[in-house]
Amino acid sequence: MALSNVTPVLFHLICLLAHAISAEDCPKMLLLGTEFPNFTANSTEGVINLHEYLGDSWGILFAHPADFTPVCTTELARVVKLMPEFEKRNVKVIGMSPDKVENHQSWAKDIKMYAGVSEDSSFPYPIIADEDRSISIKLNMIDMMEKNKEGVPLTARGVFIICPKKLFRLSILYPATTGRNFNEILRVVDSLQMTDKHPVATPVDWKAGESVMIQPSLPQEKANELFAGTHTVTLPSGKPYMRMAPQPAIPN
Repeated sequence: MALSNVTPVLFHLICLLAHAISAEDCPKMLLLGTEFPNFTANSTEGVINLHEYLGDSWGILFAHPADFTPVCTTELARVVKLMPEFEKRNVKVIGMSPDKVENHQSWAKDIKMYAGVSEDSSFPYPIIADEDRSISIKLNMIDMMEKNKEGVPLTARGVFIICPKKLFRLSILYPATTGRNFNEILRVVDSLQMTDKHPVATPVDWKAGESVMIQPSLPQEKANELFAGTHTVTLPSGKPYMRMAPQPAIPN
């Protein structure tokens, strides 16, 4: 492709990939069950090393296109209100956008007001300043369809869930125009934490307290030992693979 045909947006991204990050940091497909990439970045709580910050906790990293924008403000305010739920599940949350720390700190006042908490209260989680977008690029969180006033693609609304072993467990990538459903994020945390401890899986639209499915690899004799009240759904195929059980305890 001739350089004359490269748009300013693409040229900007090419420069980022060629110069702002090293070869080993170029975007790669993240695989579930592999170590989540570590990084060090400035935040509203000072310099954060991701893995050190998470410690023995689960972690959720959620990115935003920009500060002082309407959808992002509703999302961060929702997380403020849900902090007791995340803490109950031993989850540390971290926000991130490509703006400066100073902008984050000023924006936090709007977020707290929208969340209905006191302006004098401390902000309950850090917000990372990904000013050069190196983290967003490394994690493939660029929305090529939505651009800022300079024509640069926005950071997408990424969600990454990391377990205490620092393994990448789940991701959801929303476009810049669509706000996230944090009830769904809590739901998948419940599912991940429970299925890590018990040989079960959660069916479509499952919610905490509802029946779960016994893993196909678990022998029925063992299932009867582990779970009271198991039953098998009768199917036209006659195959007994739809085995249900009451939900086991979700570890805190």
